[in-house]
Amino acid sequence: MNNQSSFAGAERDLDSAEPEHAEAFRYWRLRILIAATIGYVLYYFVRKNLSVAMPAMNETLHIGEGQLGGFLTAHGIAYGVSKFCHGIIGDRVNARWLMPTGLIICGVINLAFGFSSTVMAFGILWLLNGWFQGIGFPPCARLMTHWFPPSRLASNMAVWNISHSLGACLVLILCGQLIKYGWRLCFIVPAVIVLVGSVWLIFALRDTPESLGLPPVEETPRSSTESEPLFATLVKYVFSNPYIWVISFANFFVYAVRYGIVDWGPTFMKQARGFDVKSGTLMIAAFEVAGIFGMLFGGWLTDRLFGGRATRACVFYMALCTVTLMLFWKVPNQSWVTSTALLFALGFFIYGPQSLVGTAAANMATKRAAAASVGLTGLFGYLSTTLSGWGVGTLVERYGWDAGFRVFALSGLAGTIVFACCWMARPHGYQIDSGQ
Repeated sequence: MNNQSSFAGAERDLDSAEPEHAEAFRYWRLRILIAATIGYVLYYFVRKNLSVAMPAMNETLHIGEGQLGGFLTAHGIAYGVSKFCHGIIGDRVNARWLMPTGLIICGVINLAFGFSSTVMAFGILWLLNGWFQGIGFPPCARLMTHWFPPSRLASNMAVWNISHSLGACLVLILCGQLIKYGWRLCFIVPAVIVLVGSVWLIFALRDTPESLGLPPVEETPRSSTESEPLFATLVKYVFSNPYIWVISFANFFVYAVRYGIVDWGPTFMKQARGFDVKSGTLMIAAFEVAGIFGMLFGGWLTDRLFGGRATRACVFYMALCTVTLMLFWKVPNQSWVTSTALLFALGFFIYGPQSLVGTAAANMATKRAAAASVGLTGLFGYLSTTLSGWGVGTLVERYGWDAGFRVFALSGLAGTIVFACCWMARPHGYQIDSGQ
């Protein structure tokens, strides 16, 4: 059976099972999508607040770019390892409880960060924050693959993925205002918001359709994988799929660009372009707003034009992202309007693949190992903070911002090439269950 007929078969089974449950599915799909999106937005409130606080911490506490980059790298590596570890757990743990648990812990850590004053305390707390941030994504991957069939996953996951840009944009705007009253409020206020939101999330989420007495969203032949050991499932659906490893490697370069711009953007706009922190923060917020449109268009493009093959869309996105990076870096004497416009375009092009990598991995690994596969791509993505965090910070201290942007441009080019290696990948892995 070919890939398109495999998608169609899954959809026919869903349609035949759903009529008596149609209204319940419509209600719960919308509710789960909204709740998971808001929940992940809240994770950003206690993750990307450091980017806004860094220039003020640099000035008031005399913490250098290398040390600040060290915080970012420690956080990123801890997050990546945690995302993979919790991804393995997330495929078998109730998402309704796992997601808010991580959020509560991150809120408490941010409160402690806001009341700390030493470099060692900052480093330890931000590393711990990275670890517990890794709890956030796996339950979302579980929710999306259990509530939406593979033929609709890219479009719906693109809607959920706006949480990345929406969360980063909102925290940039919030902390851009709070910074006027001191950098500590950039951690304390978001932490309070997150703790309140965590309670709401517990009531809003439900784990799977089956937990509510509804049928699964796709029917695949029952096999020994239902009761097979965890490691056997991981080997079968994740570790033995070469394309999951390739897109994980590609994700390293996606995140090197994305986090390089998000983490260093306000500092770069102040030091290299002469804008104040508030203006620079608003410009990076434009980068995040554009990401929303980039993700939504990427989901539509994948489902409608590329037949579910998300990696094909990623090739074009990363190529255009690299061109835009070069323009942003090389165009001289940029005005506020020009810089904002280029950042907007850059956000559109980098958030497309950022969203689609998770979609591709989840579909390839099927709902049996979706969280683990996305966790593996996340591990590679956040390992890139060794480059975009400490690496760029050290290069900028020694050689200036031109050296930092060479790293970003080369990362964009490398990502384009690696994604192209997945051009012939199948759109999903459900044919494994069917013996295809």
